[in-house]
Amino acid sequence: MPTLALTNFNIVCASLGGFITLFGLVSYLMKEKFYLSEALISLIAGLVFSPHATNWIRPLDYALDSVENLDAITLYFTRVVLGVQLVLAGVQLPSKYLKTEWKSLSLLLGPVMTAMWVVTSLLVYAMVPHISFLQALAVGACVTPTDPVLSNSIVKGKFADKNIPKELQKIIVAESGANDGLGYPFLFLPLYLIQHIGSQGQGGIGTDGEASTAIGLWFGETLGYTIILSVIYGAVVGWLAKELLHWAEERKYVDRESFLVFAITLALFIVGTVGMIGSDDVLACFIAGNTFTWDDWFRLETMDDSFQPTIDMLLNVSIFIWFGAICPWAEFYHNDVIPIWRLVILGVLVLLLRRLPVVFGMHKLIHQIEEKRQALFVGFFGPIGVSAAFYLYVSIEFLNKLKVDGETREDAVYLIEVMNIVIWFLIICSVVVHGLSIPLGKLGFFIPRTLSRAISSMSEDPEPFYISEGAEDATTDIEQRLRRRPGWSRTGGDSLPHRVVRIGRSVINSGSNSRNHSRSNVHTPMPLSTAPTIAREEPSTEGSASASAADVGLQRTIRFPDEEPRAPQLQI
Repeated sequence: MPTLALTNFNIVCASLGGFITLFGLVSYLMKEKFYLSEALISLIAGLVFSPHATNWIRPLDYALDSVENLDAITLYFTRVVLGVQLVLAGVQLPSKYLKTEWKSLSLLLGPVMTAMWVVTSLLVYAMVPHISFLQALAVGACVTPTDPVLSNSIVKGKFADKNIPKELQKIIVAESGANDGLGYPFLFLPLYLIQHIGSQGQGGIGTDGEASTAIGLWFGETLGYTIILSVIYGAVVGWLAKELLHWAEERKYVDRESFLVFAITLALFIVGTVGMIGSDDVLACFIAGNTFTWDDWFRLETMDDSFQPTIDMLLNVSIFIWFGAICPWAEFYHNDVIPIWRLVILGVLVLLLRRLPVVFGMHKLIHQIEEKRQALFVGFFGPIGVSAAFYLYVSIEFLNKLKVDGETREDAVYLIEVMNIVIWFLIICSVVVHGLSIPLGKLGFFIPRTLSRAISSMSEDPEPFYISEGAEDATTDIEQRLRRRPGWSRTGGDSLPHRVVRIGRSVINSGSNSRNHSRSNVHTPMPLSTAPTIAREEPSTEGSASASAADVGLQRTIRFPDEEPRAPQLQI
């Protein structure tokens, strides 16, 4: 007898596939008309599917009811998404971009990124109760890198093509790709200090009180083994991949499908190999992607292909649905770390002060930012997303190893709780605010114009202009004054300028002199845009008695609705 098989696998496939299918039906409308990011829509869908709502997606069940397993799943998921995203980000940059734009990137990855770290840490230290400055530095380091996944929503699509210069788009992509991997030094400096001298900097149980050991580990393991090794590894692997693909393409060994998927498989290979040696796989992927297209060959070959953007979209939608399902929504209000009102103020201050002031202050040194408007845009759009979640779970994995008698240290447990609440809340704030900024900005731009048009249409119409029956003899004040001058004669020909009236599309000249002018222009009609006025036909003068019948054929009669039609009269 048939029975329902409501297994987790079936439910996940149905939920994920159904949402992506329905979203695909209106994706152009959502992204190109309403300017809504797919990250925001997917996050809301994840919340709807989560245990907080319909309970269709049960992340804790997939992790065998283990929080540590759930954290590990999320960490690996973010690594895969970031690895693919950063290889594609490196590929889409022009040839030798890191070399040609090293000055601008140095400013964004050096002073700007350091200022973002310090400002965010100070805000966390001020708003979160009972937290040390070292712990605040660790929290601030997680949200310092800008997210490449969310950055794509502002540098791709119709809005970006119409409003953001190409050079500005490229520098945003390059910065978001490079600073994701460079978050390790900012994170592990406070983590090593917490490990060796405690959260308060005064030692304690489970510490050795040696700050020099922490600094040595930071220089040796973080800067040397993690950063420098990943840069070298990514450059070598990217260059070898480029040469091998060139070799295979020249000999027609590779088909089109394998050619298009090459960058994505390269990302998976780097994530796996660099992960095995314990280095920075995120930075290695970005360097490999940029080196892979150093000669611009692969980028130009795949520029018009939609396979890579399709994989990119699937990963983005999947990761933000997962985020919506695992986010600790209830803990934002019910926790022992920070009240909700402090959390909201912290979110607002971080979005406003974390990046905007320093970018605005240094925008004149970055040639891609040409105007103050662009500086405000780049400063505001520094999204917090997948990279922040990645560093959150890297930190949790590190802090869980700080044990005393088999139990995690108390200061480490408290820091994990703080990071879990604060960082997740900042991620949600960034996704919502940055996802709604463009549509709300567009709405604020169009509403005043729409109201203005509605009000103007409701106002009284101007009085219509009528031409009286005696318009032939009508005079203006200027004509009357001119006729009072000495020497004026009614038969003086063209002593007075002819009054003109705009009627129709043709220029109708008056007077005998005007007929000859009209005859000369009969084959070259004057366009409307070059004929601001139209002369009104006046009665024939004495000088026109000798006009031929052919001349009369060029004349035109202006007849108003209340006039009776008259047959044309020829002068003999």
